[in-house]
Amino acid sequence: MKTILCLSSYYKGADFMIRCKAEGYSVVLVTLESLLGKPWPREHLDEVFGMPSLHDRTAVLNAISYLARTRDICRIAALDDYDVETAALVREHLRIPGMGESTARYFRDKLAMRARAKDRDILVPDFVGVLNHERIAEFFRTVPSPWLLKPRSEASSIGIKKVTDADAGWAAVHELGDRQSHHLIERMIPGDVLHVDSIVWDRKVIFAEAHRYRRPLFDIWNSGGIFATRTIPRGGALETELLALHEKVVTNLGYVRGVTHTEYILGRDDGRLYFLETAARVGGVHIADLVEASTGVNLWSEWARIELAQDEGTYALPDEQRRDYAGLIVSLAKDERPDTRAYTDPEIVWRMEDNPFHVGLVVRAPTLERVEELLSSYERRFAEDFLATLPPAQQAHA
Repeated sequence: MKTILCLSSYYKGADFMIRCKAEGYSVVLVTLESLLGKPWPREHLDEVFGMPSLHDRTAVLNAISYLARTRDICRIAALDDYDVETAALVREHLRIPGMGESTARYFRDKLAMRARAKDRDILVPDFVGVLNHERIAEFFRTVPSPWLLKPRSEASSIGIKKVTDADAGWAAVHELGDRQSHHLIERMIPGDVLHVDSIVWDRKVIFAEAHRYRRPLFDIWNSGGIFATRTIPRGGALETELLALHEKVVTNLGYVRGVTHTEYILGRDDGRLYFLETAARVGGVHIADLVEASTGVNLWSEWARIELAQDEGTYALPDEQRRDYAGLIVSLAKDERPDTRAYTDPEIVWRMEDNPFHVGLVVRAPTLERVEELLSSYERRFAEDFLATLPPAQQAHA
């Protein structure tokens, strides 16, 4: 039986694995030992293996190569952002079709994706790699502050530092020591952060949903608060421009097939759209549930169909899709199992149930105005009923 091996540093992707099993594949999960107790969909998994770490790529490569002696592994899927490059390494070593190491860099390395985009005339915030100190000094002299010092391969806003003057910038650079080259410095563009979650087949974006965060993730990660995002107005000038830019980004970064989560900034001062970063995965923080609420399309399930359709060379989106508006709200919670029974609006279509000390809802409505009304109300109520905060982490896990 053909086998798909799923690599995941986080507990996620149940719908992906369920779909693969339904399509007749043997499904093997390789995850962290610390996650073996999570409620993975084990009735749909043929085997589950835990490793002390997935950061040691040599160890992961050796382990999967050993599994390949007795299993016909024909696909490898990285379910989390941190596993994209490792999966690419294993694919190339085992000669398995899919994204290779060169393309994977454009979807993990923030410096690589920015350099590629700039080279292809895609607008990005001014940036410099933390490599040559003369170039960094020139950047500090010529690019207006504030600036963001970013790890090149962390996800979301993890490890990002804001600096407002050259002295603070140099102090932050020197503090990195030998880790300097793994970072970049970027001009902080004031504005709204947008995200496009899409499906790509044969280098074409065939499905895309555009959303706007109510607060930037950087602010939430560093100062706490409530995460929320929602569909942007359909058919308007912003959606048209954003989706055209997204098509250009996907094409020029060389993505062939799969799903993407891509972020953009709508500049407050100049009204221009800037490419920020992209990832070859389903968006985190239950964005897949947001997309499914507004469209009926399950990104995890469709990604599985795409992975398995490569042998046949054909894939088609589900015939039935909705065009509603949806909003997602998520927060850390002071209680292990937050009680949301007091939230009774009929627009609620999803409630977070499997993540201790977190609370979340997805709402769906025929108008954006109703979604905004509900999110505004829930932000106030979440702050009173549930909200808890923790200091920001500097990396996702050890």
